[in-house]
Amino acid sequence: MTALIIFLILALLLITGMPVSIALGLTVFSFLFAFSDVPMDSIALKLFTGIEKFEIMAIPFFILAGNFLTHGGVARRMIRFASSMVGHWHGGLGLASVFSCALFAAISGSSPATVMAVGSILLPAMVRQGYPKQFGVGTITSSGGLGILIPPSIVMVMYAVATSGMVVKGPNGEDVLSASIGDLFIAGVVPGLVLAAMLAGTTTWRAWKNNYPRQPRAPFADRWTAFRESVWGLMLIVIIMGGIYGGIFTPTEAAAVSAVYAFIVAVWIYKDIKLRDVPKVLLNSAAMSAMLLYIITNAVMFAFILTSEQIPQSLSEWIVSLGLGKVGFLLVVNVLLLMIGMVMEPSAIVLIMAPILYPVAMALGIDPVHFGIMLVVNMEIGLCTPPVGLNLYVASSLSRLGLTEVTRSTWPWLLTMLLFLMLVTYVPAVTLFLPRLMGM
Repeated sequence: MTALIIFLILALLLITGMPVSIALGLTVFSFLFAFSDVPMDSIALKLFTGIEKFEIMAIPFFILAGNFLTHGGVARRMIRFASSMVGHWHGGLGLASVFSCALFAAISGSSPATVMAVGSILLPAMVRQGYPKQFGVGTITSSGGLGILIPPSIVMVMYAVATSGMVVKGPNGEDVLSASIGDLFIAGVVPGLVLAAMLAGTTTWRAWKNNYPRQPRAPFADRWTAFRESVWGLMLIVIIMGGIYGGIFTPTEAAAVSAVYAFIVAVWIYKDIKLRDVPKVLLNSAAMSAMLLYIITNAVMFAFILTSEQIPQSLSEWIVSLGLGKVGFLLVVNVLLLMIGMVMEPSAIVLIMAPILYPVAMALGIDPVHFGIMLVVNMEIGLCTPPVGLNLYVASSLSRLGLTEVTRSTWPWLLTMLLFLMLVTYVPAVTLFLPRLMGM
C-alpha cells in the first residue's frame, strides 16, 4: 500500500506536465508530511551526503568535453574520415552516419548531442546526394543512440551512482558488490560495436534494396589526410579508455582530463573555438550539468524514501516468490522500461528504477554489469520512441519533418535495436566477454 501511494503521487504529478525532477521532490515531501514519521532532518542529511559522491563529478566534466568538441570542428573531421572509408559502399553516406555516430559517441557520452553534431552535417549532405530525407533521418536518429552505449556514457555513470552503496544479497544470501563506472565502460564496448554493425547492416540493406546512390571510392591519399585531420579527436578515446584501464586515473579523473584535452584541441590545435567563445561553452555546460544534478538530488531523496519504507526489499521478495526466474524477470523489466522510456528521460528513469529493480536482479543471480548494460540499451531505445524521445525531437528540428514522420522513418532501425536488446538480455557473454577477458 505504501508503494502504491508513493507511485500514485508521482504519477499524478507527472500527468500535470511537471518536470520529472520537481515531481520527484514534491512526491517525497508530500509523502513525508502526510504518510510518514521520517523526520525532515534526515532528508536534509541524506540529500547532502547523497550528492557528495566522487563519481558524480564525472558528469559535468564529460558534458564540458562533449560541448567543446561539438562546438569545435571535431565532428566534421570525424565525419569526413568515416565517409572516406565507407562512402563507396551501398548507402555510403548512411553508413558514414552510423560510423560517425559511433566515433562521436566515444567522446561525447550523450545521444542527443551525437544526433545534433552528426545530423547537422550529414543530413544536408545526404539530401544533396539524392538520398530521401526520411532515410537520413532514420539512420542518424537511431545511430545517435550509440551516444549512451559506447563509453564514456553519462547514463552508465548514473546507474553506477544509483546502485553504489546499496547492500543487496545474491541468490545464496551473499553480499553483492555494485558495478563500478570502469566496469560498465569496458562492458559497453563490445555491445556498442555489435549494435553499430547491426545498424550498418540495416542501412546497407535498405540502400541496396532502394538503389540509393554511392560515392566514388576515396583514394588512399584522401583517406590518410582525413585520418590525420581527425586523429586529435580520436586520441580522446585512447586517453579515456587507456588511462582508466592502464591504471593512470579513475573514471572521474578521466572525465576531467578529457575536458582539459578537449579544450586544448578545440582552442589551440584546431582553433575552431576562439578564446572569447569559451565562456559561452562553459555556461552552456554548466546549465546542462545543473539540470542533471538537480534530477540526481531529487532522485536521491526518492530512493531514500523507498529504502526507508523497505519497498525494494519487499518487491524483491515478492518477485522472487512468483518463480519467474531470470528469463521471465528480464522480459518483464524490458517491457516495463520500454514503456517508461516512451514518457520519461533516460537519466531520471535510471535513477528511479535502478534502486528498485537492482536488488531483485541480484537476488536472481544476474550480473550487475550485465543488468546495467541492459538498462542502458532500454534507455537507448527510449530515446528513439515517441512521445518523449529526445533523439526524435533533435532530428525533427534538423530535418524540419514532423515528429510522426520522423518516427515513421526510424522504424526499420528501431526493430534492429529491439532485436539487439533481446541479444544483450539473453546472451550475457556479449556484455561480459571483454570485462572477463581483462580479468575484471
